[in-house]
Amino acid sequence: MTPPPPPAQPPKSDIFWATWSIAAAFITYFSMYGFRKPFTAASFDDTFFEQQFKVIVVVAQVIGYTISKFMGIKIISEMSPAKRAATILALIAIAQAALALFGIVPRPWNAACLLLNGLPLGMVFGLVMGFLEGRRLTELLAAGLCASFILADGVTKSLGAWLLEQGVAEDWMPAVAGIASTPTLLLGVFMLTRIPRPSPADESHRAERTVMTSGDRRALFAKYAIALVPLIVMYLALTVLRSLRADFQPELWKALGESARPATFTYTETIVAFVVLIASGAVVMIRSNRAAFFVGLGACLVGFAMLGVAFWAQRNGAISAFTYMVLMGLGLYLPYVMVHTTIFERMLAMTREKGNLGFLMYLADSFGYLGYVAVLLGKGALRGTGGDADEGGVLKLFTSAGLLIAGVCAAAIIITWLFFARRPAGHAQPIVDAAGAPRTPHPEGQG
Repeated sequence: MTPPPPPAQPPKSDIFWATWSIAAAFITYFSMYGFRKPFTAASFDDTFFEQQFKVIVVVAQVIGYTISKFMGIKIISEMSPAKRAATILALIAIAQAALALFGIVPRPWNAACLLLNGLPLGMVFGLVMGFLEGRRLTELLAAGLCASFILADGVTKSLGAWLLEQGVAEDWMPAVAGIASTPTLLLGVFMLTRIPRPSPADESHRAERTVMTSGDRRALFAKYAIALVPLIVMYLALTVLRSLRADFQPELWKALGESARPATFTYTETIVAFVVLIASGAVVMIRSNRAAFFVGLGACLVGFAMLGVAFWAQRNGAISAFTYMVLMGLGLYLPYVMVHTTIFERMLAMTREKGNLGFLMYLADSFGYLGYVAVLLGKGALRGTGGDADEGGVLKLFTSAGLLIAGVCAAAIIITWLFFARRPAGHAQPIVDAAGAPRTPHPEGQG
């Protein structure tokens, strides 16, 4: 049976709300980064416990962020839509209070304040994504959200570096950056509250998203463990490299022989965000959930190929520092964002399983950040983040592990590909409208 053709042009209301939703998610999560990342622009050169203070504070925040991700597996998957906005504001308030304490408490004990800062922030992404999932335009909406954290990573570093140039003390700079980010955060959350719930057509094509019990979570994981475990391994490896690049970007530039100005962080991440936004958002044009799922997996393979080229070319002196940072960013963020925007979203739509993106994303995120914590705590090479590659700094960690990680990630994607390629398309669960009458799902909703 041939599926009905798509409408020639979406209604104006759809265009308006899609634009509104992208703007709301982008503004909210972009602003959240103002409470999370500006501190990484500081050098924190003091040494405590035979470790550079920069590494101590990065590790502290990531530990809090990791704990938050594990908590989010339950909290985000069970969160009702009516509570999301208020929860975001409460979490940000806690994070900002922790930044104020970071400025008050003396070193090195104020590092614990960044653990407290990371603890609430790790759940913001899932709350924002909850406003966007399960829609026919979810890839496009989620691409806007993901572009926010790619771009914000560079912009907030630029903000932090600029505040330091204005004479703000290193320990107070994160709190000042948080204050500067508060107005836009409030605007973004207000806009999120005005987004309509998914329409019947959205639920028909992408499957209705519901809160999950612990039994629901166990059942979904058990059924697809063979495919999900490789994806989690891939996501773990990506998170480690992405986070090292994000948290130690000033040190990477120095190791590459260049001293990056504040605006440099914004330039590289703008290029990366633009390309990844176009690539991931374009998948929304693929109506078949099954086809879109495999396109997402294929895009991940392209990203890993780009990573391999970047690492090989850098080791052989074939590209400039700027080109290396951009190419590495593209290779990392293309698969990373595809997981957020397409792979898990279309997996739920294709299989019609009971669940939501919050559970799948936080399952992957929790182990991803746990891996990053393990690297930061167990890799003594990070002690010398000033960066001579021959002395075991961050650049050496990238160049020595990058090619291996790209290969492992590619193998993980192939395993997931084979699992679903051999599995028939899911059958739609019964869907009813507000009056309880059954609705027939769109044929493409079955893959």
